[in-house]
Amino acid sequence: MKPSLSRARPLWLRSARWELLLFGVFALLLLGIGIGMRDPWPSDEPRFALVAHWMVEHGQWLFPHRGHELYPDKPPVFMWLQALAYLVCGNWRVAFLLPSLAAALGALALVYDLARRLWNHRSALLAAATLLLTIHFTYQMRNAQIDPLLLGWITLANYGLLRHLLLGPSWRWFAVGCFFAGVGVVTKGVGVLALLMLIPYVIARPGYWRHAALPTGGWRWAGGLACFLIPILGWLLPMLLTARADGDPQHAAYVQNILFGQTVHRYATPSGHIHSPFYFLGIIAVDWLPLSLLLPWALPAWWRRLKRRDARFLLPLGWIVLVLLFFSFSPGKRDVYILPALPMAALALAPLLPGLLRRRGVRIAVFVLTLLLSAILGIAAALAIHRHPAWAIRIEQSLDPQIWWMLLGIGVAGLIIAAFTRVRRAPLGWLLFASVLWCVYGLWGYPMLNGDRSARDVMVQARTIAGPEATIGLLAWKEQNLLMAQGPVAEFGFLKPWPQQYADAVAWLQQAPAQRWIFSLDEAMGACVDRRRAIHVGHANRREWWMFRADAVVPGCVPRGGDSDQDSSD
Repeated sequence: MKPSLSRARPLWLRSARWELLLFGVFALLLLGIGIGMRDPWPSDEPRFALVAHWMVEHGQWLFPHRGHELYPDKPPVFMWLQALAYLVCGNWRVAFLLPSLAAALGALALVYDLARRLWNHRSALLAAATLLLTIHFTYQMRNAQIDPLLLGWITLANYGLLRHLLLGPSWRWFAVGCFFAGVGVVTKGVGVLALLMLIPYVIARPGYWRHAALPTGGWRWAGGLACFLIPILGWLLPMLLTARADGDPQHAAYVQNILFGQTVHRYATPSGHIHSPFYFLGIIAVDWLPLSLLLPWALPAWWRRLKRRDARFLLPLGWIVLVLLFFSFSPGKRDVYILPALPMAALALAPLLPGLLRRRGVRIAVFVLTLLLSAILGIAAALAIHRHPAWAIRIEQSLDPQIWWMLLGIGVAGLIIAAFTRVRRAPLGWLLFASVLWCVYGLWGYPMLNGDRSARDVMVQARTIAGPEATIGLLAWKEQNLLMAQGPVAEFGFLKPWPQQYADAVAWLQQAPAQRWIFSLDEAMGACVDRRRAIHVGHANRREWWMFRADAVVPGCVPRGGDSDQDSSD
């Protein structure tokens, strides 16, 4: 039996319990600092927050809406959780980030607990810390997108399966794993990938691999399929029955798109983010820093343990390989696709970490990483402040120039940390540098960048121009514009081509020209609006925004081209 936590050998304090408590507080600080200090930022956050807003305000929980149009690109689970978080805390600035925060903390706890059961407290705590301090994990889990929540569900599913397959038999945990794989499916279709864990297990069991459990009771394996289908059918059946009962063609189109267009079709023939089959190797090398620095030492160690037939390594590593292969076969790739593999990578590293972090080569690599990133940030910021190179001026067109002082502070702090920790305490140096980076970014960067990135500033300015009583019509709008709109607004569809939106907007404007304004993207107006009579509202999200009334409309003119660009990445 594994020793209890109270009897576990601590890492640096006298008590393993106090170490775990301190780590939990540190994780909450690193992942949660800045919550409440910004609004949703593009590309995806405003979209999901807008859908959650609509759910709360209009009670449309089964069929998500983006404005008055249906939003058929993703199942509603993530938006449900955002809406429920708002109903609990009553503040959208806090609520929209809570599902990601809960998923991150849950994943850390699951990795720790599973590694402790498989090995020991010291290895488990180092594994959780390695996961927390990996750039890709920290950055993505501080965002309000679906992928952080998907990571949480898949990690929970993997936990349940591994409790059964390595520490079992435990059919209850097998049922939990299958159930949350199903929850992952109704969050984002690829949640089914958690069940790929069964493939390396099938390989391990006939070869009598060590630590592979040998559960009996064949019918119980089939019960896992039932547990997997419960959450899927719990969402699917009400949606299908409602769409069939009301006969609404929009609901029928929603069902078709969510079941086929956003799953099989998007995987086989993606419309964007086309990359080579080796794309994810670059993501692992760069985005997974500093975890990826350990791989030159970890890969031979893993191979030796696989040759000894240790199933504790075969199952998580085999699962990671299968996930990489699955996404590599599709032409469309994004860095977040392999995000759920990170917790299993940290788990497989767990027993190696106490030895790896004592190796001088590893410490040199981590020290160089801290020193290099700090120097790059500091030197780039100093050049931008004092020399104003062309690249800095281009960046300042979209971002507050104060960003250079923030980056200079982070860079200087990192250099000081590297000077004090040196190679001997390089892991501690990275921990301190990461703490400075994310805390400064949350406390300084969030409020500094929020006005432009969230479109709050231009929407406040638009209301100032229109006055408190006028209605503002949104033309060629982005989700953040409707989300941040102040006072009464109207919109003319999101997916409609811009010329059609423009025609509808002008007709709407002319119905009550004294009480209505149009808020428009510059390109959508074309030559059909006299800019001498229009008002430039401002710049946000790398776009220029204008407002005009009926007297600025060129009669009989319809702008050419343009579309809603719904999937653009801001």
